[in-house]
Amino acid sequence: MDEPTDVRAYWRGDLVSFLIGCSFTFESALTAAGVPVRHLEQGRNVPMYVTSWRCRPAGRLRGPMVVSMRPVPPGRLSAAIRESSLLPAVHGGPVHCGDPSGLGIDDLGRPDFGDPVDFEPDDIPVFWACGVTPQAAVMASRPPFALTHAPGQMFLSDARDEQFRVL
Repeated sequence: MDEPTDVRAYWRGDLVSFLIGCSFTFESALTAAGVPVRHLEQGRNVPMYVTSWRCRPAGRLRGPMVVSMRPVPPGRLSAAIRESSLLPAVHGGPVHCGDPSGLGIDDLGRPDFGDPVDFEPDDIPVFWACGVTPQAAVMASRPPFALTHAPGQMFLSDARDEQFRVL
């Protein structure tokens, strides 16, 4: 394993690449809709958890779904669901709201990736499918070689979030 800042030395002609939407894309929409984004308020990376939910296998690749979690006040839950659901091409709406045990998560204070986040009273944990899921599939499938991003360190482009919003 290595954590290079430039992967050109590792690139081969038989490799393919793809980009996956990230939940960071909808955070500005959440903020604009009055939904607090606690990890940003606290200067932390979003907490991410490996779930007990299994993804549909693709050839020899298989593994668990990873989710990111944001605590949401009950009065802002519908806004969080609406705003994130309006960005299906880059991430979409939550996969689960409420009790983390429904995803096989035992302790929200111990994320598998990212940082734990402090809740306000009555906050509801809301979970979105996470772009770290492919890494979990790579780790579970153990291919001989793979390049991927570090959790919380995403591809950046000049595309504006609003370009992906559906009405």
